[in-house]
Amino acid sequence: MKKLTALLFAALLGTTAQAAEYKIDTKGAHAFVQFRIKHLGYSWLYGRFDDFDGSFFYDDKAPEKSSVNVNIDVTSLNSNHAERDKHLRGTDFLNTEKFPSATFKSTSFEPLADGKALLKGELTLHGITKPITIDVTNIGGGKDPWGGYRQGFSGTTEFELKDFGIDYNLGPASQKVEMILDIEGIRI
Repeated sequence: MKKLTALLFAALLGTTAQAAEYKIDTKGAHAFVQFRIKHLGYSWLYGRFDDFDGSFFYDDKAPEKSSVNVNIDVTSLNSNHAERDKHLRGTDFLNTEKFPSATFKSTSFEPLADGKALLKGELTLHGITKPITIDVTNIGGGKDPWGGYRQGFSGTTEFELKDFGIDYNLGPASQKVEMILDIEGIRI
């Protein structure tokens, strides 16, 4: 009986999340870096970055030890409108010829109640590095059908374009951009 109990206990431990490194699943299109900004104050303009990669460390027993690193190919901007994308990649906005990438590197992860957390870190965009805070929700984690283990999070943040040297005047309602981040990682 003791042997059966020990085997059951070991099996249960094997199904729980452990402290681990995760590769962001961009290959399977299970991760998204999106943005939205008000268009003249009349509607929302949505877009995304199609090419990015990164990893994160997560320990559900000690989430405060979590960390994230993401690299974004800013030239992969896609707002579903070729002429607008060309303008956004140009010198008025992202100047992707001079600054083809953006990075985020976390500095702290503060767990809150109900799977929420504050992820703080350094965002480098348009050649400027500034601290940002991302409101994070842990979506969940578990085994996948292919024998792996996955963990997912969703987050949002917003910042002023001018903080990153982007000062093209779109009107007073269009000074802030909101980032929407949905990340699923595969345990390495």
